[in-house]
Amino acid sequence: MMKEKILVDLKNAMKNQNKELLSVIRMVKGAIQLEEIKVKHELNDEEVITIIAREIKTRKESIKEFEKGGRNDLIEKTSREIEILNKYMPAQMSEEEVMKIIDEVFSKVNPTGPSDMGKIMGTIAPLIKGKADLGFVNSKIKEKLNQL
Repeated sequence: MMKEKILVDLKNAMKNQNKELLSVIRMVKGAIQLEEIKVKHELNDEEVITIIAREIKTRKESIKEFEKGGRNDLIEKTSREIEILNKYMPAQMSEEEVMKIIDEVFSKVNPTGPSDMGKIMGTIAPLIKGKADLGFVNSKIKEKLNQL
């Protein structure tokens, strides 16, 4: 299970005195614990992946802000944190795989225009959750809808 893997990695990071890894894993563990308190049950792997994806997204947004401020030191640190977090994510889908799923959903939903965006995202999200960047998927769907 994902939580156990995180706890084992936490112990190993402590033993090896890897401060950067330890810091990131502690942050993830804390985010998981907060979510468990909020939802009042132990999280399954899919929920843990959602939390890790949220942490990655937050860091990507931070990097954009750091770039505006010219803070290369923080950009490097945050990029390394993203690399660590990505190790806990499922393998990411290729652009071709994402486009194939989008095409399949389009044939099922049969959208008539941009107003069907919600139906399409609702159908596609569970299929790609944690395996592809939803921002990228969203933009591809919009492109395809605008061609209708």
